[in-house]
Amino acid sequence: MGLNASEQYLNEWKDRQTLAEQMIPLVGQLYRDSGLVILMYGRRLMNATTIDILKAHRYARQMVGEELDITVSFAMLEAIASMDLAPARIDLGKLCSTYLTLPHEISMQAFLEQQLAEINTGKKSPLPGPQDVVLYGFGRIGRLLARLLIERTGAGNKMRLRAIVVRGGRQGDLKKRASLLRRDSVHGPFNGSIITDEENNAIIANGNYIQVIYADSPDSIDYTQYGINDALVVDNTGIWKDEAGLGLHLKSKGTAKVLLTAPAKGDIKNIVYGVNHQEITPDDRILCAASCTTNAIVPVLKVLNESLGINSGHLETIHAYTNDQNLIDNYHKAERRGRSAPLNMVITSTGAAKAVAKALPELSGKLTGNAIRVPTPNVSMALMNLNLGRNTSVEELNGLLREASLNSPLCEQIGYTTSTELVSSDLVGSTEAGIVDSAATIVEENRAVLYVWYDNEAGYSNQVIRVMQNMTGLKLKNLPA
Repeated sequence: MGLNASEQYLNEWKDRQTLAEQMIPLVGQLYRDSGLVILMYGRRLMNATTIDILKAHRYARQMVGEELDITVSFAMLEAIASMDLAPARIDLGKLCSTYLTLPHEISMQAFLEQQLAEINTGKKSPLPGPQDVVLYGFGRIGRLLARLLIERTGAGNKMRLRAIVVRGGRQGDLKKRASLLRRDSVHGPFNGSIITDEENNAIIANGNYIQVIYADSPDSIDYTQYGINDALVVDNTGIWKDEAGLGLHLKSKGTAKVLLTAPAKGDIKNIVYGVNHQEITPDDRILCAASCTTNAIVPVLKVLNESLGINSGHLETIHAYTNDQNLIDNYHKAERRGRSAPLNMVITSTGAAKAVAKALPELSGKLTGNAIRVPTPNVSMALMNLNLGRNTSVEELNGLLREASLNSPLCEQIGYTTSTELVSSDLVGSTEAGIVDSAATIVEENRAVLYVWYDNEAGYSNQVIRVMQNMTGLKLKNLPA
């Protein structure tokens, strides 16, 4: 390679890097001032680094076959920033890809005015005022939800994390809770500043004042004494799973609704956002966001069942170990789970196959399921062995799922990868409920085997946030449609 070629590559990189750096404040301004969430083929650009933005442009190769030109996306972002738009989610990558296919005589401004006509109505808030949120429990999911809520504080997201509730505090508890929010062995450092107010027992994270409340029962708290009213309580403990138990939250002053982040018992609606969230009504006071596995598999099953039909199948979950297991061999009430989680693969049960029927009743009785806990701390996989309604091919099946990940109402739930080098740690922090590993798909006539990755912590937490937004009336349009 000659010196000129070397300099050319470096200069091109510097030019792209400069534009990516200039995009960061525009993305932040649009979110804080207008409530506009900017995405790039489903990837949020809010709080993204320069390299994250460049990678998002490169990700276009998987979605549309070629890398997106950042000069086009930057020009379009500037044009969007000049418009007076209502809060919404705008996929900049999809807009650019569509625009680049149009005749050159169509101006970018005219294109945007047509594509964004629904929200070209001036700035307006999707909610009349802030919606108080309480996290009851502060474990793996609770802390990730806290991060996501804090990160999303802005004009377009009126949900405010007002309090976390944990069991009786011991000396140094507040500092330890703050430290666990600040540093995470799997998901890395918190993106911002965290300080503690020990006198008032609170954590202040990126300007969000979060009261830490100690309680042993959901019905023993007066939230109004902390200025919290009509709160959405998100129960992350998994202790109370039926209507009677979760209903205890509603007996505390200042609460309005409850969401469980685990499979529910009884007749409580199990919501997989993107699939059956239309079942949520304003009168629902207790809901469940199902399980991480259910959220990962149901969107994929929905696409396949609607397109090809599913006669029967077996779901095997290869699941990262959880806090419910032991670090070293010790007593556990469940079979096998007492054995050391970091040292063993552990066969256990999963209710995911039965839970599918709650979101997709048409698949009731057609699926079986089991699970293997494996020695990794995060990111799991669903292995789906399906007997389809008709013969198909790898190309057709993968094509259906690729299209669903890009241009369907399930694009937030279904991710898609073509990489032949991908491993579990590459997917830490992924926001989709599940990611189809297309390189591993096997098809033989009407029998198909699919591999669907999912970050059982972050991917699931993003699904929970989507259910929370729906419950509070925070429904942003996704554009382009």
